[in-house]
Amino acid sequence: MELDFRWEFVIVFVMYFYGVSSQSQCHLNISAPYVSHSPLVPCEFLPMDFLECSDPIDLRGNDTAREELKYGCSRWGGNRYEEVQMSAVNCTVLPNIECYGNRTFQKEGFPCIKYTGHYFTTTFLYSLLLGFLGMDRFCLGHTGTAVGKLLTVGGVGIWWVVDIILLATGNLMPEDGSNWMPYV
Repeated sequence: MELDFRWEFVIVFVMYFYGVSSQSQCHLNISAPYVSHSPLVPCEFLPMDFLECSDPIDLRGNDTAREELKYGCSRWGGNRYEEVQMSAVNCTVLPNIECYGNRTFQKEGFPCIKYTGHYFTTTFLYSLLLGFLGMDRFCLGHTGTAVGKLLTVGGVGIWWVVDIILLATGNLMPEDGSNWMPYV
């Protein structure tokens, strides 16, 4: 009987000890050097699934500010990969994800592309069917030239054909500088 009491005491003591220690918060010493064989991964190496990143900063064409900050977008979009600017953004590790280092940091390699709901297929159909009324230019946000196209009935047909060619070659884009939505 006495042996059972000792084991119960040991079990209760161990449960109490581990119960209290599991509720305490573990604070990492960030100034300590990183140990490569530890179970924690540096926060910068986490995949995007574990990060929440902000949108790139719009510098509104100010290339000087981009050179000073070393990040941000002075222009948006582009038709080819080489034309698209890349920027760094601020990323924060999601809650309950453990990693080593600062939980908020800058991550490189985000494209300066924004989408505002302009579909190429829809705009091209507007241009083919109602382009003589300027519907394609209204759709893209070119309001001034759209009114001119409407009043001249597509520039007596010439402006209408020119806009179809400009759309097909990628030279007529949305006014706000956004890219076409990638899917129809």
